[in-house]
Amino acid sequence: MRQIHSSAWLLVALSAILQIIIFPLPGVYVLSWFALAPLILALLRVRPVGELEIAGSVRLRPATPAQGFLLGYTCGILWYAGTCYWIYDTMRQYGGLSAPEAVLALFLFCCYLGLYHGLFGLLVSLLAGSGRDFRRPLVMTPFLWVAVELARTRITGFPWNLLGIAQVDNLALCRIAASTGVYGISFEIALVNVALAAAFMVPREKRGAMLAAALAAAAVLQAGRLVDAPPAKADHAALLVQQNVPVSAEWTPAYLQQTLNELTELTVKSVAASPMKIDLVVWPESPAPFFTNDPRFREAVSAMARDTRTWTVVGSIGTSLTAATGSPTSPIFNSAAWISPSGEWTARYDKIHLVPFGEYLPFPSLFAFAGGLTKEVGEFQHGKTRSPLTGGGQRLGLFICYESIFPDEVRQFANQGSQVFVNISNDGWYGDSGAYAQHLNQTRMRAIEDNRWLLSATDTGVTAAIDPWGRVVARIPRKQRATLIAPYALTPVTTFYTRHGDWFAYACAIISIGALLTRFPFFKNRKKADASS
Repeated sequence: MRQIHSSAWLLVALSAILQIIIFPLPGVYVLSWFALAPLILALLRVRPVGELEIAGSVRLRPATPAQGFLLGYTCGILWYAGTCYWIYDTMRQYGGLSAPEAVLALFLFCCYLGLYHGLFGLLVSLLAGSGRDFRRPLVMTPFLWVAVELARTRITGFPWNLLGIAQVDNLALCRIAASTGVYGISFEIALVNVALAAAFMVPREKRGAMLAAALAAAAVLQAGRLVDAPPAKADHAALLVQQNVPVSAEWTPAYLQQTLNELTELTVKSVAASPMKIDLVVWPESPAPFFTNDPRFREAVSAMARDTRTWTVVGSIGTSLTAATGSPTSPIFNSAAWISPSGEWTARYDKIHLVPFGEYLPFPSLFAFAGGLTKEVGEFQHGKTRSPLTGGGQRLGLFICYESIFPDEVRQFANQGSQVFVNISNDGWYGDSGAYAQHLNQTRMRAIEDNRWLLSATDTGVTAAIDPWGRVVARIPRKQRATLIAPYALTPVTTFYTRHGDWFAYACAIISIGALLTRFPFFKNRKKADASS
């Protein structure tokens, strides 16, 4: 650690800051083209060689694997702390933790997920070796970055704010996501960052031309932000109900009945007042304890569906009909019920990918201190199927809240025949932090990847209609009880990404593994032996 030059630590801190502000709420997306370059430079210019260049500056060589891991790990901890700071408030307000315990929970979270940045630093350092030929690590850096993002998605299950999400408003650039998923955009951003980093590693007489080329590439790709697509045609309309129910409400029987009455009345009146035919009504994931086996809830929703003569989705707590309401012994699910215009409860989607520490507690004996939030929300069971909800001539791919951040999981709904996506969420847990906007951008990317209209119905906002280009075409203000007439269309076609999933990310992982294997002595000796024979 003492051999790490001070400039490397400054570059790591700069990279972490840039990676934080490219996502909401700052949302300075244009800086994504420069956010990784300081980290790459830090990894490749770390240890003093003991020589001076002609101008008198210290010559630096690449980090050792241990140093690379430490630098990347530090960057990752800082990035998660600055991006997912909202975890502190969530655990403090709803998890029953004291302020020091909430700080500790956030710190442990950052230390755990920061390991992926550490892995990236380790891999870059392994490829760099101890020499001064930086071509191999620079060429491989975009592949390594995407491979690590795939690991974040598949191993830890928290692919929050993948690098490509920062360019979700760049319609021209994002079209590649229909083939590669968001990982293709991450690759392009990393590639430009590599070119920028390389400009500071070539001989000084070549630096100006290299830097100009890197900045030109960034400008050309960012110019896609100025290109607008034609309006997406919509021939259906949904009524999205933003309930604005407090997360911390005290649910007495009287208050529960009052809330239910107000929401059903608002829905019926809004459908009646709509200037166009409403084909679908959507209630969001809600903090209200609406159990699917509660006769009062079922009767009220069935009556609402009959009054509106509309197919209806309602977020609810899924139980078996024979179980007592809220029984601690019966399995419960975070669900969305599907009700026909005649008031029949025809189907239900049970959330498959649950939030650890929010909807279930992994390793209860180890993480008992964090059980307060789980008790507040409920200890749910995992659902089993992603089959579309079918009725009224339409097939809905419905996923709940946090599931929208998983590219491969969402695309499976479209691959099974869903014609429109519906995401119901309760973003009230995030408060006024940047998490709600970060969540929205990730949801928008799912519409782009699968070329689907997406209806986002949330408890406190953002409630919106998103077209297949990822544009928000209609929305209502946050933290208001209101309804939105959301246009949408049904799409039967599938994209290359829908059909083939994360093929690009896996290809990057395979290429990365191949490049790393060639660094081991066995492969070097084998290559020499083959050449001599």
